[in-house]
Amino acid sequence: MSHVDFSELAGSTLFAGIAKLEIEYLSSIFTRTQIAAGKTVFIENMPGESLYIISQGTVQISQMLAEIDEQTLVSLGVGDVFGEMAVIDGENRSATARIIKDAVLFSLNRKSFNILVNEKPRLGLKLTLNIVRTFSSKIRSVKKDYRAMLTASLPRKG
Repeated sequence: MSHVDFSELAGSTLFAGIAKLEIEYLSSIFTRTQIAAGKTVFIENMPGESLYIISQGTVQISQMLAEIDEQTLVSLGVGDVFGEMAVIDGENRSATARIIKDAVLFSLNRKSFNILVNEKPRLGLKLTLNIVRTFSSKIRSVKKDYRAMLTASLPRKG
């Protein structure tokens, strides 16, 4: 098995609380991919099968608001994780991910994730908890942004 170098990603939330030897094992099940600016990683509503962590570059996450109207949700950089729920639920993508600046991505597909959970359940649990924490942090952030937007749109008293 070839190993990918996660050393520059040690601070990512995906690897929080995971020991160096465990990260070495994880490096054997992730795939490294270089993608040029302008390319699409995945499109909203297509089946999800992998999570991604950014080693280099910038990825834009967007959603369609109408047939021809697309809304940018966030731009992500080094150490950021996206598409993480695909390894948990395998549902269709809720957004589109495009490369804005040439990128190096490490991906973990659902099949490899399931093998990890079966072969190394303790490590699988740690990684699963980090995936859930990453996702819940995004939900909290969106909720806070939504609340701020609603509050700002309320009529002023006085």
